[in-house]
Amino acid sequence: MTELPFRSNRQAALTLLTGSHRLSRKAGQFLGQLAVDPSPMSVAQADWLAKLLAKHGLPPLAGEGAL
Repeated sequence: MTELPFRSNRQAALTLLTGSHRLSRKAGQFLGQLAVDPSPMSVAQADWLAKLLAKHGLPPLAGEGAL
């Protein structure tokens, strides 16, 4: 069964934070910011989140690349 894409950056960040994924302190801080800050992500932030999701075998964001 294929996993559905994440509908929000908050949902993706919380999944990474609450799972058993090994994260650096910097990545944890970044994901914590995404989880609580409703402002749109920059291109660099969207790229980093996409890389973290792929690295940990998680589905991408829905509409990835569109800010």
